Amino acid sequence: MDLSLTETERDLADLCRTFAQKEIARRAPQAWEEGRCPTDLLREMGALGLLGMLVPERWGGIGMTTAGFVAAMEQIGLADQSVAAAWQAHVTIGSLPLLLFGTDEQRERWLRPLAEGRALGAFGLTEPDAGSDARGISTRAERRDGGWLINGRKAFISNAGTDMSFGVTLLARSGSRYATFVVEKGTPGFTMGPKLRGIGWRGLDTRELWFDDVWVPDDHLVGDPETGLQQFLRTLEVGRISIAALSLSLAQAVLDMAIAYAQQRVQFGQPISKFQAVQFKLADIATELEAARWLTYRAAHLRDTGQPFRKEAAMAKLKASRVAAWAASEAVQIHGGLGYMLDTPVARFYCDAKVLEIGEGTNEIQHLVIARELGC
Repeated sequence: MDLSLTETERDLADLCRTFAQKEIARRAPQAWEEGRCPTDLLREMGALGLLGMLVPERWGGIGMTTAGFVAAMEQIGLADQSVAAAWQAHVTIGSLPLLLFGTDEQRERWLRPLAEGRALGAFGLTEPDAGSDARGISTRAERRDGGWLINGRKAFISNAGTDMSFGVTLLARSGSRYATFVVEKGTPGFTMGPKLRGIGWRGLDTRELWFDDVWVPDDHLVGDPETGLQQFLRTLEVGRISIAALSLSLAQAVLDMAIAYAQQRVQFGQPISKFQAVQFKLADIATELEAARWLTYRAAHLRDTGQPFRKEAAMAKLKASRVAAWAASEAVQIHGGLGYMLDTPVARFYCDAKVLEIGEGTNEIQHLVIARELGC
C-alpha cells in the first residue's frame, strides 16, 4: 500500500508551509488574543487558490485530492488552529453541499466566489436543542408563493458573520422531510448574534443565527428536498477527514514545542530531554501521532479512489482528535508551570485541542458510526 504524496500534492504542501511560516505564524496569534477572525489571511489564502481546494477548476477551484488537502492542512494547522479551522469548514461543509448537490446555476452563483476566495462559506446544522441529534432540528421551511419561508435558530455556526461571509447554507425541516437552503447575508429576517467566546479557536468567527420569516425563492433550495439530511451527512464524512487532519497538525505542533523545550530546559544539571520520564512521553506522542496520520491518509486515499470511506473517516476523526487532545496535555506537562501560562504557544494550542473531540460530530457519535459500519 503506497500512500506517498504525488509531486503536485507535495508542491501544495510546500506552498502552504511557506505561507504558514511567513504569514500565519506571525499574524494569527494576535488575532487569537484579540478574539477576531483574521479574514485578511483568509483572503490571501484565497489568492493562492487555497479556498477552492476540493472544487474542480470548472467552478473556480484547483481540484486537489483529499490527500493533498490533508497534507496542506498539516502545514496550515501547525501555525494556527483558528485559521485552519475556518479554512477547513469553508472547504468542506461550507462548499461541498453546493458542489455535490447544487445546480450549475447555483455553482456559478455561489460556489465560484467561494472557490476563488472572494467569499467565505458556512453551513448551519447545530441548534440549541439539536447537535448530535441532527434529526431533532426545529428550524422549519414552509412552501410560500414560489419559495420557502424559514423560521428557526442555529447555534455555534462558524464563518457566517465575517466581513467576507456570503451567508449560510442550512438544513431545515419541511414536514417530515429535511431540505438544504442558501440564505444570503442581508436577507430580511436573517440576523446574527455577537461572536461567541470559546476556550479555544478564538480567531474563528462562531455565532448564533436567527431566521424570522426569512423568505427565499425556489432557486435557493439545494439538491433534493426529500434527502437534505442525507446530503449533509455525506458532506460531513469529508469534514471528518478534515478534522482528523487538523488534529494531526495540532499534535505535531505541540510535539515540536515539547521537544524543543525539553532540549533547552535544564533541571538537576542536564536538559530534561535526558530524563526517561520525558523521553517516554515524547516517544508515545510521536508513535500515536504516526498511527493517526496513517489512518487519516488511508481515509483520504479511499475517497480519492472512489471507495467507501465512511467508517475510516469516523475512525480517523476519533483517533486523531483523541491523540491531539492527549498530546496537548502531555506537552503542557513537559513545559511545567510555563505551559500553563497563556503567553506561551503550547497553552494556546492546548486551549484549541478540546473542540477537536466535539466538532464535526462528537467522538461519541464517531463510535456509533463505526459500530453501525461493523454491522451493529
